[in-house]
Amino acid sequence: MRIANDCVVTVQYKISNESGQVLESSPEGRPLAYVHGAQGALPILGRELRGRVAGERFDIRISPEQGFGERQPALVEVIPRAYLQNDGPITPGGQVTRRDSSSGAQVRYVVTAVDAETVTVDANHRFAGITLRFEGVVIDVREATAEELARH
Repeated sequence: MRIANDCVVTVQYKISNESGQVLESSPEGRPLAYVHGAQGALPILGRELRGRVAGERFDIRISPEQGFGERQPALVEVIPRAYLQNDGPITPGGQVTRRDSSSGAQVRYVVTAVDAETVTVDANHRFAGITLRFEGVVIDVREATAEELARH
């Protein structure tokens, strides 16, 4: 079966930057399964994987424009600690949430610096501004069940 919309696709993958540093990968023996064509996937991945079959390897270059965009300096903020919602210690590299004052939505930030009264946070996607290499192998392709489609 070829990859098409409404198929469950299982892939073993790794994502690296231009210098070859692995940024993310599926754990060995625990591939990623997803419903092809469902919201949330990058359009370039949908286009590049469509039509492939189990056993086929892929190696896809994703520019920032095709992926997670360029880094936006405006998404880096210094916030008083009191404005953050966090159950544990606030440390660089950790995550915190804050309610957006205009929309009311919860926004997740990565902490980049901490001092006694403020926290510097970054709401950019961790892959923003990076050209990515998405490579791996298609493990399985099958039709999605009605239940799987209803969840996506």
